[in-house]
Amino acid sequence: MSDYEQPVTYDTKAMQTRVDRFISQFEEGYFSPEVMMLRFTEELGELAREVNHLYGPKKKKASEEANTVEDELGDVLFVLLSFANSLDIDAAKAFDRAMTKIETRDKDRFTKKKE
Repeated sequence: MSDYEQPVTYDTKAMQTRVDRFISQFEEGYFSPEVMMLRFTEELGELAREVNHLYGPKKKKASEEANTVEDELGDVLFVLLSFANSLDIDAAKAFDRAMTKIETRDKDRFTKKKE
C-alpha cells in the first residue's frame, strides 16, 4: 500500500464498472483493440523500466522522474480492465478460467512446501 492511500477493497466487477464510468464520460470512448494493445505494451514497458531500476542493473538517470512499481502495476491494471471492457469481457470470469487451467496444468510443476 502506498503512503498516500487508505486501504481500498474492490471486486473485479466494481473495478470494471469504475473504469467504464470514467471512460464513458468521453466522446471518444474506448480505443480500438489495436490501440489498446499498444497502450498495454507501453504500460508494460514502463513497469519493466521500474523493475529494472529497482532490481536490475540499469538504474534511472538523476533526470528521470521517480515512480514506483505499485503505480505502474496500477496503470497496467487500468489498461487491462479498459481492454476487457472494450471487448465486453468479464475479467473475473477470464481470471477464473486462467486459474483453473493453471491450477490443473501446473499442480505438480514446482516443489510444494512441506506442511
